[in-house]
Amino acid sequence: MDTQVADTLLGSLIDGRYRIRGRVARGGMATVYTATDERLERTVAVKIIHPTQASEARARIANFVARFTDEAKTIARLTHPNVVAVYDQGAHGGLPYLVMEYVRGRTLRDVLAERRRLNPDEVLAIAEQMLAAIAAAHRAGLVHRDVKPENVLVAEAPTGGVANLVDSVVKVADFGLARAVEASADEEQGNQLMATVAYVAPELVTEGRADPRTDVYSAGIVLFEMLTGRVPYDGDRPVDVAWQHVDRDVPAPSTLVPSLPPILDDLVQRATRRDPGARPADAGALLAEVQTARDHLGDANSRTAVLRRVTDEPPMSQPTMMVATVRPAERPAWARLPEGGGQGPGRRRAAPEPAEGLWSRLAALRGTVLSNPRGRLAVGAVVVVLGLVAALGGWWFGVGRYTAAPQLVSLSKADAQAQVERAGLTLAYGEPRYDEKAPKDSVVGQSPASATKIVKGGTITLTLSLGPERFPVPDVIGKDFELAEADLVNAKLVVVKGTARYDDNLPAGVVVDSSPKVGTEVKPGAKVTLILSRGRAPVSVPNLVGKSLTEARATLAELKLVPVETYKDSDKPKDEILGQSPADGTGVEKGAQVKLDVSKGPPLVVVPRVVDLPCPQAKQVLESQGFPVAIQLNPNAVVRFQNPGENSQVPPGTQVTIGCF
Repeated sequence: MDTQVADTLLGSLIDGRYRIRGRVARGGMATVYTATDERLERTVAVKIIHPTQASEARARIANFVARFTDEAKTIARLTHPNVVAVYDQGAHGGLPYLVMEYVRGRTLRDVLAERRRLNPDEVLAIAEQMLAAIAAAHRAGLVHRDVKPENVLVAEAPTGGVANLVDSVVKVADFGLARAVEASADEEQGNQLMATVAYVAPELVTEGRADPRTDVYSAGIVLFEMLTGRVPYDGDRPVDVAWQHVDRDVPAPSTLVPSLPPILDDLVQRATRRDPGARPADAGALLAEVQTARDHLGDANSRTAVLRRVTDEPPMSQPTMMVATVRPAERPAWARLPEGGGQGPGRRRAAPEPAEGLWSRLAALRGTVLSNPRGRLAVGAVVVVLGLVAALGGWWFGVGRYTAAPQLVSLSKADAQAQVERAGLTLAYGEPRYDEKAPKDSVVGQSPASATKIVKGGTITLTLSLGPERFPVPDVIGKDFELAEADLVNAKLVVVKGTARYDDNLPAGVVVDSSPKVGTEVKPGAKVTLILSRGRAPVSVPNLVGKSLTEARATLAELKLVPVETYKDSDKPKDEILGQSPADGTGVEKGAQVKLDVSKGPPLVVVPRVVDLPCPQAKQVLESQGFPVAIQLNPNAVVRFQNPGENSQVPPGTQVTIGCF
């Protein structure tokens, strides 16, 4: 394990979800970390690709990220018990990453470093599961390109640990990763070889091409290493090792470990033929041969396993051997593979007919048929029919039964349904999700993706938008701060404590208000400010309404409160207090302002002219307009003067004095 600790990613949060906890290993293409998926609360492995050169062009990085994303989508659909599952993919700091199943155990490289080599039962048990995973990839159209012990994980068995390798579960990682890197490198560096030279197939060295038989060759080298404790070739430079795969045949494992059964020599040498056409066609074909070898080794009533005594001898020396009787290896039911057809190592397959007898009978039948003209005609007709059937079958299974998935993302639900019906496909719905930009019931995801091949009549699964996630601010008025904070945090809101204020009705520490107000629609993560009560204020505001301004000022001065006066029109006498704020009885601090509404007094009225009128008539005129009248001298004479004078503006009800003589 890499023990370097100077790593800036440790402790960081990727994509708001994956918390990096520790570094597991660093390789030529990527670094693997353990992380916690904080959304699902599980441990995962995060593999982050790092550029091979610090000065790579921006365009190359972008091209690689696009290819890597496409590969990740393909790998995620590869579901098999012996394949390390891919959960998620994305980019962090411009570099792509994969989120994968975290396998508790060791790599096959770690096991070989500890044990050097394994016994045949363990080798075949590991190879069977390893090839089952690669065969699943080949059936899905994927080529691994980098089969090696570092990419084979030996997981802990339910019985505990990995000491019993026959019962351990094997998982293969990094499907498609090498292809994404290789494709990006091809465009920039002219078909650069992207493989580990100790396991590289000859055709990758000479032609730069890879198909399932390339993985078969690499798996054969892994078999050789598990049986012998070393790889077949070494050299001072990687290129020297690579060309030895082209120029030399892989030796039989028994040349290094003489006690190995011949069937294992045949298995390794068939898998590592330099000519790809001489190898098994794919990992599934090699898997069948491995299963046959396991059955063959389990036929005898008493099998022997070669046990190596631990010595300090160099790898090429003759090891000291001892033989002990062991029971046939059996894998528990939870680890058996579907490709085995339910056959455990203890169940025998029917013995195949000897190849010589079968071929002799076929040759005799061929001679009989071709000696007859009708037979030759029949054979020709059969060949033509079979050719047509093969051509039609190839077209149907390769092209004819497929159609392209339509583009449905961003369409409304109704439009997407119409498109799917026109394409003759079946519609299904996945779990909907909130989306800040997509309106409710619009399509935000589809599987398979648009333009992807899909069987005619197949099913497309849509993910619909729930619209932006919004919910009302909970009612926390009257609650203690701790309870209110818990309610808001549970509602995915951020709590901010505001400035406290006095309140006559709620005790100190209780929420008296919030911003935004209770019931306001907000999105997750919004800030809500809580205003807390300081309890009742120390000074009670007196009742000042109806008092004169002078009296109100004096009362407030005694309480050390500050009057703020506003004059208003009113029928009340001038300077009478019409209203106040805060209301009487309200608690406030010393120095607080008390707003007073003060009367300007009733509006002024004009005194009419009554001079030269008879005194009785003048009195009648003034009293009819609300003026009290005082008469001086002779009340039956003529008015000679008046006070206030004519056209004077006076308050209503002002007394007018008239002099009559």
